Amino acid sequence: MQENNYPKLHNATWPGIVGKGPDSEPPISLDTMLEMTAAAEVDGVKFDGVDIGLFDPHYDLNISDDSIKKLADKVAKHNLQIGSLVAPIWGGPAMGSKEERTQFVEMVRKSCQIGQKLREMGIRPHGVVRIDSASSPQNWANDPINNTKLIAQTFQEACDVAADYGEKLAAEGEICWGGMHSWRTMLDTLEAVNRPNIGFQADMSHTFLYLLGYNAPEDRILPVNFQWDDREALNAGLKKLTNALRPWTIDFHVAQNDGTAHGTGSHDKTGRHCLATDPNGKLDIVHDAGFWLRHEDGELTKAFKHICWDGCMFDNEVMTQPKTWNDILATMIKVRKQHGWYEA
Repeated sequence: MQENNYPKLHNATWPGIVGKGPDSEPPISLDTMLEMTAAAEVDGVKFDGVDIGLFDPHYDLNISDDSIKKLADKVAKHNLQIGSLVAPIWGGPAMGSKEERTQFVEMVRKSCQIGQKLREMGIRPHGVVRIDSASSPQNWANDPINNTKLIAQTFQEACDVAADYGEKLAAEGEICWGGMHSWRTMLDTLEAVNRPNIGFQADMSHTFLYLLGYNAPEDRILPVNFQWDDREALNAGLKKLTNALRPWTIDFHVAQNDGTAHGTGSHDKTGRHCLATDPNGKLDIVHDAGFWLRHEDGELTKAFKHICWDGCMFDNEVMTQPKTWNDILATMIKVRKQHGWYEA
């Protein structure tokens, strides 16, 4: 029997930027993130690719086609491919003014154009463009109905633009984004968008906090008196969560969480990314990935061709240790062995 070779295993490059900066630690360059990703190896298996954030200081969204080719060559030099891209939409909230919403859609357009060119170059065989509402739950709560309508309208316009470039958009499930900060608000937003090229991006750490009702106590799934050693209740909660959002899921991040929220630099508090080997992690990563990667009947969804590790807001000292990436890769390999498939 052939060893599973799908989904492909990717590492995210944006943890070198997110949570870094003047209020935290210096960013880690894209070159360094690529070098560390390419150097990781476990029993002869390496990362297949990277997912890339299209924002400073790793990337200038306004660079020329020649610079896009340079990015492709830089990644290819490390024997890696490019998967999903993150659009830098934070300059214009999706529920903001007409001008801000126009800016949001323009950032999506530029990102999708880059994604299309990378596909044409052969360096990006699969992946989506990731977005969020660029709005806080607190501002959204001032007028939930109309703000959800505004977000949906902006996402509709972004989807229509993305379709021109053959791209799908994945809305990120993270508690710090208004209208996307709970599993119910996320579903409401996705259903309101009503476009064939919109989907959900699940992150095992961020989306995990949907269970606890952070920023939306009314949508909490686990009981208030939940005890972490009650694995049966946790499994039931994960089943409810994933049954609701799995049909929408077109992008997936493997991650660990210790049940707390965390933020560094300018990043709002969200699900804390923990190391794959963190003893305080509440997830059984390999087992719990199956809730997302398999239908309720146990059959594989095969809804995406790669999975990605996202480790935002790790300390630079941790991120520059080879062991960190080898441990992460080892966990990813286990996920693929348990929930993957083989294609010739």
